Amino acid sequence: MLGRAILVRTGVALFDFRRHVGRLLGGWARAGRLALTLVVACTFLTGLGLAVTPAEPTAPSPTAVAADPREQGVHDLLARRAKALLERDERAFTADLDPDADPAFVRRQRELFRNLAAVPLAEWEYRLEGETNLAGITPPAADAVWAPDVRLVYRLRGVDVVPSTQTMAYLFTKRGDRWYLNSDTALEPLGRRTWRGPWDFGPCHVLTGTGGFVLSHPGGEPLAARVLAELDAAVDTVTQVWGPAWSRQVAVLIPTNADEMRALVGPGFADGSIAGVAVADRVDVETHTAQGQRVVLNPTGASVLSPLALRVLLRHEITHVAARGETVDGAPMWLLEGFADYVGYRGSDVPPRKAAPALAAQLQRELPAALPSDADFRGPGMELAYQQSWSVNLYLAQRLGEPGLVSLHRRIAGAGRVSPERLDALVLETTGEDLAGLVRGWQQFLRAAFP
Repeated sequence: MLGRAILVRTGVALFDFRRHVGRLLGGWARAGRLALTLVVACTFLTGLGLAVTPAEPTAPSPTAVAADPREQGVHDLLARRAKALLERDERAFTADLDPDADPAFVRRQRELFRNLAAVPLAEWEYRLEGETNLAGITPPAADAVWAPDVRLVYRLRGVDVVPSTQTMAYLFTKRGDRWYLNSDTALEPLGRRTWRGPWDFGPCHVLTGTGGFVLSHPGGEPLAARVLAELDAAVDTVTQVWGPAWSRQVAVLIPTNADEMRALVGPGFADGSIAGVAVADRVDVETHTAQGQRVVLNPTGASVLSPLALRVLLRHEITHVAARGETVDGAPMWLLEGFADYVGYRGSDVPPRKAAPALAAQLQRELPAALPSDADFRGPGMELAYQQSWSVNLYLAQRLGEPGLVSLHRRIAGAGRVSPERLDALVLETTGEDLAGLVRGWQQFLRAAFP
């Protein structure tokens, strides 16, 4: 019987957990920008999956354990592996590697263990769920070979309210009466790939502040130091606007190259035009929690930003982190990205014409006739759409007050994708005027703000 969990928490004993599965909403990716000294993009990315929360610890059923001897052997192996990693016991961690495994795999596993030394792990767990049919590959010679579906469940101390879960495509071999870990790449021809974290790409250096930490690799220390210097103030600013009902702890990751960036944020967002991405594994809007939230910076783009541009970028992305648990797929982009930019620029005293040069140029010709559509955030008009959205939120903050803007965001973002008629009703409910009235007021604001 599969579905058991191997859980190790720092400083405590080994437990088995049964887990309740909750329903999730998510699966949307948004591209954005930051325009000051450099035009870059800020993206809000989430995944679609299942939220998993721990129930009370229970002892494993002896009948269930005996039902599949393979499960018992691999379960024990993964329990030892998790315990060894958290207790920093390299000998125990490598003892369960197949002695006949590819030497390159064994070397990478040793590097993985060492790369994790500085990472603040609060929890590291493996769960077994189903199995993979090995037809289609030639398995290694062994007494038995098994590929259960393994989920890594880990939690970063001080940052993760709930653990992050990731797929590990492990292949196990049995030699004599003992099971070993043989490979984490052998299942790739079957479409199964092992998730790669920052620790798979090099030694991790961690700089810690009261608002979270910055994780980088050798060579990334200068940018990491700049980010840390801004992190606490960025978290404080976001909290002043959004309120304290979020973790107020952020993990900022600085990859070392494009391969790592792609592994952390996906292939669609790992190009040179993106300076920062806010990512989450899964979101449960019923409990307002998100798994695996990270801010990932592209070192190529972020390292050349001016101090002000980096400050705006961090506050923009951290706003997405704070609001993600109350944001439902399909909410209008003019609200989500405009609000994040509003927080990003808050208190910066940047003149509107400098913060929004594309909008200023448009106003020389004409006033915007409507709020930007989601389609406007893709393609050549993306920069203008972001600047228009920022100005809409700036107008709403002036008209409703900052608490009123936040209430509007929670109400509309929490509704997700709705019909135009329903959106019109929500705007009327939160502002006292319909969309047409909102646009007219925004146009008047633009005339005054961009003389």
